Amino acid sequence: MSGTIPYYRKDQRHFDGGYRSTEAESKMSQYQSSSRYAASSSRYAASSSRYAAAASSRYAGAASSASSSRYAAAAATSASSSSRGLKVSSHLGLEESRLSPTPKRAKPSYLALDKENQIIGYVVPIFRGSQEFATGLSDTEEARVKETAGYMARRNLFTSGLEMERSEVISRKEAMRESAERISLNKTIHEHGEHFKRMNEDSLMHAPEFVIKPRSHTVWEKQSVRLHCTVTGWPEPKVTWYKNNVAINPLAHPGKYKLESRYSVHSLEIDRCDFDDTAQYHISAMNTQGEESAFASIVVKRFKGEIDESLPTPRRAILEDGPVSEYGITFQTHIVDAFGVSFGREGETMSLGSTVIIYPSLHRYQPEIQWYRDDVLLPPSKWTHMHWSGDRATLTLTHLNKEDEGLYTLRVTTKSGYETYSAYVFVRDADAEVEGAPGAPLDVRCLDANKDYIIVTWKQPAIDGGNTILGYFVDRCEVGTTHWHQCNDTPVKFARFPVTSLVEGRSYMFRVRAINKSGMSRPSRASEPVAAMDPADRARMRGTSAPWTGQIIVTEEEPAEGIVPGRPLELQVTEATKNYVVLSWNPPGEKGLEGVMYYVEKCVSGTDSWQRVNTEIPVKSPRFALFDLAEGKSYSFRVRCCNSAGVGEPSDPTEATTVGDKLDIPSAPGKIIPTRNTDTSVVVSWEASSHAKELIGYYIEGSIVGSNVWEPCNNKPVKGTRFICHGLMTGDQYVFRVKAVNAAGISEFSQESEAIEVKAAIGGGIPHASPAPPYGISVLECVRDAMVLAWKQPTFIGGADVTGYFVDYREVVDGVVGDWHEANIKSVSDRAYRVSDLHENRKYQFQVRAANMAGVGIPSMPSNTFLCEEWTIAVPGPPHDLDIREVRSDSLVLLWKPPVYQGRDPVNGFYIDIKEAEAPEEAWRGVNTKAEENKYLKIKHLKEGETYVFRVRAQNKAGVGKTSEVTEPVQAMTKPGTKEIEVEVDDDGVVSLNFECSDITADSKFVWSKDYVEMTESTRLTAETKGNKSKIAFSGLEEEDIGIYSCLVTHTDGASSSYNLSKEELKRLLEISHDHKFPIIPLKTELAVELMEKGKVRFWLQAEKISANGNVEYVFNDNLISQGEKYKMNFDKNTGVIEMVMESLNPEDEGTFTFQLKDGKATNQSSLVLIGDVFKQLQKESEFQRKEWFRKQGPHFIEYLGYEVTPECCVILNCKVGNIKKETSALWYKDGHEIKSDEHLTFTEGVLKLEISQISKKDAGVYEVVLKDDRGKDTSTLNLTDQGFKDLMNEVFSVIANSSTPLKITSTDEGIRMYTFVNYYNDLLQVTWHYKESAISFSDRIKSGVVGDQLWLQITEPTEKDTGKYAIEFHDGKAGLKRTVDLSGQAFDDAYAEFQRLKAAAHAERNRARVAGGLPDVVTIQEGKALNLTCNISGDPVPEVTWLKNDREILSDDHCILKFESGKFASFTITAVNQSDSGKYSILVKNKYGTESGDFTVELTEGTPDLGVTSYMTDAEGNVVFSPNTPKEKMKTSITGTKAKKRKESVAQKPPVEKAEDKEKSTSRKSEKEKTADVSTKEPKASESQHPEDAKENLAEKLPSAECPRGAKHSHT
Repeated sequence: MSGTIPYYRKDQRHFDGGYRSTEAESKMSQYQSSSRYAASSSRYAASSSRYAAAASSRYAGAASSASSSRYAAAAATSASSSSRGLKVSSHLGLEESRLSPTPKRAKPSYLALDKENQIIGYVVPIFRGSQEFATGLSDTEEARVKETAGYMARRNLFTSGLEMERSEVISRKEAMRESAERISLNKTIHEHGEHFKRMNEDSLMHAPEFVIKPRSHTVWEKQSVRLHCTVTGWPEPKVTWYKNNVAINPLAHPGKYKLESRYSVHSLEIDRCDFDDTAQYHISAMNTQGEESAFASIVVKRFKGEIDESLPTPRRAILEDGPVSEYGITFQTHIVDAFGVSFGREGETMSLGSTVIIYPSLHRYQPEIQWYRDDVLLPPSKWTHMHWSGDRATLTLTHLNKEDEGLYTLRVTTKSGYETYSAYVFVRDADAEVEGAPGAPLDVRCLDANKDYIIVTWKQPAIDGGNTILGYFVDRCEVGTTHWHQCNDTPVKFARFPVTSLVEGRSYMFRVRAINKSGMSRPSRASEPVAAMDPADRARMRGTSAPWTGQIIVTEEEPAEGIVPGRPLELQVTEATKNYVVLSWNPPGEKGLEGVMYYVEKCVSGTDSWQRVNTEIPVKSPRFALFDLAEGKSYSFRVRCCNSAGVGEPSDPTEATTVGDKLDIPSAPGKIIPTRNTDTSVVVSWEASSHAKELIGYYIEGSIVGSNVWEPCNNKPVKGTRFICHGLMTGDQYVFRVKAVNAAGISEFSQESEAIEVKAAIGGGIPHASPAPPYGISVLECVRDAMVLAWKQPTFIGGADVTGYFVDYREVVDGVVGDWHEANIKSVSDRAYRVSDLHENRKYQFQVRAANMAGVGIPSMPSNTFLCEEWTIAVPGPPHDLDIREVRSDSLVLLWKPPVYQGRDPVNGFYIDIKEAEAPEEAWRGVNTKAEENKYLKIKHLKEGETYVFRVRAQNKAGVGKTSEVTEPVQAMTKPGTKEIEVEVDDDGVVSLNFECSDITADSKFVWSKDYVEMTESTRLTAETKGNKSKIAFSGLEEEDIGIYSCLVTHTDGASSSYNLSKEELKRLLEISHDHKFPIIPLKTELAVELMEKGKVRFWLQAEKISANGNVEYVFNDNLISQGEKYKMNFDKNTGVIEMVMESLNPEDEGTFTFQLKDGKATNQSSLVLIGDVFKQLQKESEFQRKEWFRKQGPHFIEYLGYEVTPECCVILNCKVGNIKKETSALWYKDGHEIKSDEHLTFTEGVLKLEISQISKKDAGVYEVVLKDDRGKDTSTLNLTDQGFKDLMNEVFSVIANSSTPLKITSTDEGIRMYTFVNYYNDLLQVTWHYKESAISFSDRIKSGVVGDQLWLQITEPTEKDTGKYAIEFHDGKAGLKRTVDLSGQAFDDAYAEFQRLKAAAHAERNRARVAGGLPDVVTIQEGKALNLTCNISGDPVPEVTWLKNDREILSDDHCILKFESGKFASFTITAVNQSDSGKYSILVKNKYGTESGDFTVELTEGTPDLGVTSYMTDAEGNVVFSPNTPKEKMKTSITGTKAKKRKESVAQKPPVEKAEDKEKSTSRKSEKEKTADVSTKEPKASESQHPEDAKENLAEKLPSAECPRGAKHSHT
């Protein structure tokens, strides 16, 4: 089967031919050996010709005419060649029926097809006898088989059994032959079809397409990974793999990459991935139809800290993959007679060589020899020549330059692995051409090359010749010439320079020279040639050629003529120094424009003047460097496109850019520590420069103590912080210093190191000891072939920081331990490491050694035996690396790292357990009940002096995982001298955290952390350490600074502290910072204004505290004002009172007044705005106060005329006066008329008063008081008209309302009365009576009125409907006052019963008998005169009248005539009075309602002239009224009448009596007149023409029924 191929390769075209030639020939050889071959050959030739015709016609219908004819001819030729054997003719007969348009029956297919019906092979049927096999044959085949069957039948009859067996063998051969013919025919048809596809390129050729794209992978370090994909396309694409857009060359990395391409399946295999293999990979497939790419990423994971970049690259061990397949052996490589540390000088030639011994030695076997410098592969060039002589590898450096300095590594690679050897090469500067000139720059490179612009960079030399380097000159040389042109006229200090004005398409080289005041240095090594061309064109030129089409030629679109280009896009400043500014932009978005060039314009910030920079020649590149800009000024830039059609619109301008170096020179490196290494070398370590940007590396210099001569230890910057200085003198004392380098320049030198003697480290009395062994080894994670270990830090670190750890492992088999093996060559800085290349289900032990600058310590005790098996538990593994800090008497902080093994789900929290150190295991208890998300926790409420241990558990969704290792016991005790972090805010407002430690050592460091994560480089914080104090200062506090800040001091007994910067604390510190940064002079009062005497305006404020150096500026409307006639300033620094006084305010003084205070750095100001109404009001008040002052110089009013209302409702007008004297007069006026006052004006109390006792409308008017004397006069006016009078009366009404008594209920003979008393009633008072909250509408039945000071409401003939709540409301212009009473229930019943009683009593009183007219008390008359007395009598029924004399009844006679006329008038007449008529007379009237009498006495005098008969009449008061017929001269007669009368009353029922308090009220009234609401005018008086009797009758009718004449006696029954 050597000729066969695997099944999966049978569908590939490039294997079809070989397979056909081997398989078909094998079958045919079997057939040709058969005896039937010759007989069958002729028959098949005819079939072959028929097939050729059919095939020709079939393909002619499908293909083009040209190709069809060619193919038909080929088919005919194939048919005509049947004489050449069965190889062709045998194809035709098998497929005749399938090619026929009317096949008779379906025939089985013996081709193997895939899912897309593509032929991938054939199937040979199992022979089952001639009859069974022949069922699917064509007519020709059936005839032939029948003949064979007849022949075999005859042989069965006439031959022996041997012949039958031979016949069966022949039949099988024929079946095999037929199968082979059928397969061959199908292959031919398939080949013809493929040929036709190739001929029809337009329809079948297509660009590459990824059927299966590569998939991204994440792998562990040292594992292998494979990317594969499937690509289709016709013609077959060419495939290229890229890593980060760089083509992968397997030859450059032998053994690293393996590329395979088989049958459209392409793969890239990366062996033993390392961290640098993390990248984006993509595969590009290209053919004549186009290009297609697919991308995938590879992420290589490694355990944190597994590699320490500062240590040398580990030497890779020889692979143990077994024997080499080519030779069946394993090579062992040894490098002997190797080159050592070498020293050369610029311009010299140096050779490095080593002898390589490979065992076993094979003839003509050549290993792969590679040379590296600083881990970069060196290709052969004019500077480096490599040679291999069969057993010796040599590298020749033909012309040394400082770029050649570095660590050289020889790598010898065989199929069994590789071996390396390294040594350092130092290159010293060549002698300077000018004494004192600096060394030559180095490492000149070209960046960002474009059409007419290239940026050149270089590194500064280590030697400056003893003088500061002033700058650098850049030279260029066009490739093909030898002439160098200087590019810059003035030296540039920045190690980067843009070279412009290049010719597009030409290639250039560059070199750099340094200059100081002594002269110019030698030129540097020339750079590699670089072409000035568009980067896109350069990329196209770098493209590879497709083997089937030759070089791919890319042409641009035909440019569109006459179109002005648009705006450039994305203009930005990419670089800015004090010498130049570099701009970059993108071309306009339009495509196909005619050749576009650019104009650059600049504008000084703050102006609108744009100036074109390149006025003469536009630039072609979308890059431009601007020179000759003013340092410190700010500029904006913009760009315009142009072509032959014109200049386009400008781009958007850039932001303002200040000309100056944006990159700062790095700070000096930190502490320098030299360590002995060999007899001629010292290891120098240092602290990296803080806040260094774009750091290139460090230069180290050494000096023999006392010589003061410094020599460079390296001429090429090193990037690490550790360097081995070679070539030193054994036994001498050296000191070292270091400086940092970046493009901006070289830093200051660090401080000199301590002196160290150059001597081998072993036995040399090293200053530090190696650390003690670590302990507590545990497993954090376990997979099939690897285990992650953790351990605890050594208890003693040897006085120097531990730089790393080394792990060893050994296998344990059945309790028997094996040899120790190194797990890592490079030290690991973390206390955890992944040990790989272990075997599953085997047991291992581990040991760890710690290393510091003194060396590697002794190993730890072997760990417990661990089984290497993959963890499958769902919960997390144990946390590790527990650390305790900030131990205090009642608290401490516990830190830990999360578990390496996460479990099924990510870790979402941690639980911390605690117990006393001496307590049993059952004493463990949880510190937190809720899972802690952070990886630290402050544990509080510890017992002072108690010793505790802690452990941590991690949690995920599946549950809580394994516990960590227990911490070392720690005692809760605050150590003496412990201090906390303090917050300080300096005068500039900078907030800093300060920590002081008194127990530091020389090697101690302050390590600051945020949230317990060490802070490295941060632009927001600046750390500073001086002595035993350290602080970090915030550049500007923001919310992102919130967190817990802690400081740990190394090489101490755990000195540490923390400070929690919370949100509230941040707010407080920001306020303090602002106050310190912008200190404010505190003010007790802000700027205020007040009016002084004479209307002066005083502006003033008071500061809380101000020093003697403080000063004030007075500003009005942004203009300074000073002391003068208008402004009077005063500043009392003792009290802090600042004032400014103005005599008066004028219209031009309207504006803003400001006092600006300054006291050293502290400032403050206060402003007062006086504009608009505020200013006008103040101005008006000032003028008023001014006038007031002048007014008060004479008699004046202290209080102007006003009024007050007394409780008795008297209105008193009063005013208060001052500054009066005896001559001062005060005059009162009303409406311009002087008011005469009987009272004498006195000024003893300084108050003038005018009392209005009963105010009414006539008192309204304008009142005025005038004070005057020889000093002047003052006037006060009070307007009591209109609204003024209304307000006064409202005040009076309010007093009246408040004086009202509670509303009461009483009964009268007419009904029920509600009433209240007031102190005084005024006719203008408005009251409203309410019934059930509604105003009462008055009628004849319901009336209201006023009697004296009583206000009443009368309900005549009340009923039940009148029950309810009644109220009287007094109106005073404001809220008023309301008095209420409830007339319902018992109150109504009592009042109604009283009304009924009084009603009956009143009826009796009205109808009783009475003497209505009065009689005189005494009548004195002369004897002989006639006496006539008449009185009125009333009563119903008409009373009986009886006259009495001296209490004896008298009857009428001639002498004494008694009459009673009309039932109203009773008369008493004595015709001639004599002495017997003297005496006491009485009249007695009586009816059923009562009796009343009237008495008088008659006295006689001496005789007088006869005056005739005199009639007397008395009024209701008992006064005598003369009759009208009495002569006038007689009216002078003395008739004496008195008002005293005796009254006799006999009353069956007492009339209603007012309550005592009401009676007292009524007796104190000033007026006894009754007034009714329905009577608006007074009753008219009796006229003189009335009859006396009528007058007396009218007078009697007017008297109320309840009153009797004074002097009359009443008797009632």
